[in-house]
Amino acid sequence: MVKVGLTGGIGSGKSEVSRRLAEYGAVVIDADKIAREVVEPGTEGLKEIVEAFGETVLRPDGGLDRERLGSIVFADAGKLAVLNGIVHPRVGERVSELQEAASEDAIVVYDVPLLAENNLASMYDVVVVVDASDEIRLDRLTRCRGMSERDARARIAAQAARDDRLKIADVVIGNEGPLEDLDARVAELWEDLRARAV
Repeated sequence: MVKVGLTGGIGSGKSEVSRRLAEYGAVVIDADKIAREVVEPGTEGLKEIVEAFGETVLRPDGGLDRERLGSIVFADAGKLAVLNGIVHPRVGERVSELQEAASEDAIVVYDVPLLAENNLASMYDVVVVVDASDEIRLDRLTRCRGMSERDARARIAAQAARDDRLKIADVVIGNEGPLEDLDARVAELWEDLRARAV
């Protein structure tokens, strides 16, 4: 089994790389997806979030209002730490379960947005960083995701600096151009990972 830590700042295109690796046959464990699952309605995670931040972080249907919660925690490091303390242990438990279910010869890609922030690089055989400039990421967040510039800047600022991510990288996938360029880089990455798995 080759354990790949895949990370990149918000708006870098990490999810695009993750999706392409899954198409090649990688077992992808998506920390963001798991983080959403552990705070779905009826979970202990959501109950703890409401206790910590109040009912205003709920949508009318009882689900978590991620935008509202994000605007609270990304503007306050202490509140972000509280949220992480609720979500991260639950994500860790689920990741362990999925890892144990993977075959011994699998290439397991852990899609981890906060890999650098949480000093997790040593957990992986290979760390892949998807990289794009802050200006390009800001444009993608405002244009493609509809975030306000203020929210986008706050989310970028809440993550590790670009240089800090690049320092932990074994492989850097530059993603500032068209998706065709990204396809070629992911194909090269897949061949590299297959060679490591032998």
